[in-house]
Amino acid sequence: MRLFAAIDIPDDVKQNLRLLVDRVKATAKISWSPVDNLHVTTKFIGEWPEDRLEEIRSTLASVGSPGPIRIAVRGIGWFPGPGNPRVLWAGIEGGEELSMLARATEDAVHAIGVPKEERKYSPHLTLARIRERVELDPLRKALDQAGPYDFGVFIAPAYALYLSKGGQYTRLAGFSLT
Repeated sequence: MRLFAAIDIPDDVKQNLRLLVDRVKATAKISWSPVDNLHVTTKFIGEWPEDRLEEIRSTLASVGSPGPIRIAVRGIGWFPGPGNPRVLWAGIEGGEELSMLARATEDAVHAIGVPKEERKYSPHLTLARIRERVELDPLRKALDQAGPYDFGVFIAPAYALYLSKGGQYTRLAGFSLT
């Protein structure tokens, strides 16, 4: 089972993201993420044995809560950078509370055998992946004209454990932040 922990994005923020994607999508033949699948990952768990599903559920349920998290979705950018990008992303601002949740989740699942992430936690929404070299100037121009990129602010009352299978995400459990 391929698992991850994440915060859901509310429909009004998804709609604002969808408006941008719909406006610029035709300018580049890249792999666009379905907007309905967008989420703020707090920990990518990866492959996990199905017979240990309850163990990961109870571990995540025991993570201490920083309280409801105020999240702003704004800005766009490129990973690893604009010169030879592999990912187009929308920015996530969640403050210290989001970082605390990510660290606590990381530590909790590491204690039961999930490898620690070596990269610094960098919350974002993956809007598209660039798998091969394509002309991006029309996309860059369309993005420049589409700004400013303020997609909305919300209070996240919970996060969830998800199963990822064939591009479909199934919510397996929810955990309150209140």
